[in-house]
Amino acid sequence: MGRIKPGWEGRYYEDFEPGDIYIHPYGRTLTEVDNIWFSLLTMNSNEIHFNSDYSAETQWGKPLINSGLTLAIVLGMSVMDVSQNAINLGWEEIKLPNPVFAGDTIYAQTEVLEKRESKSRPEMGIVKVRTVGYNQNNQPVIELKRTIMVWKREHAPRRKTLEKRIKFAEEYGLQASGRN
Repeated sequence: MGRIKPGWEGRYYEDFEPGDIYIHPYGRTLTEVDNIWFSLLTMNSNEIHFNSDYSAETQWGKPLINSGLTLAIVLGMSVMDVSQNAINLGWEEIKLPNPVFAGDTIYAQTEVLEKRESKSRPEMGIVKVRTVGYNQNNQPVIELKRTIMVWKREHAPRRKTLEKRIKFAEEYGLQASGRN
């Protein structure tokens, strides 16, 4: 039987250090369909997001990607590196320095600003980060700070689930190889 190599679990409280910067690995090209569906799903009736004739009369000359969609995608990009083992406590200072259009590809990175032990939950810690989303031309399109409550490794629910999965892999590997 080969060695069992668990995949990436995300960071735990102990893994965060102020000053660290995580460059999130995936980019996402936004489409007109993404924009229209998100705007309709969230009941955003501002025509700047879905009416090309209306948008042609604005300074941008075409529809803007819904800023709620930009926020959701950039936050999603950061989950694997920042909040896979966390709970959001809040967002602040959300800024939109440049517009996003259909066809733009968005990337993101996050800097750890501070961390501290939780006063009310000793199994967790509090981490504050700053995330920047930027387009294919390296122009920032969204900036925000957020605070998360992160599990400490030994208390994380993910660890308990992973232990069960490793046990299964060990038992199944022995059965599959005919070594009982």
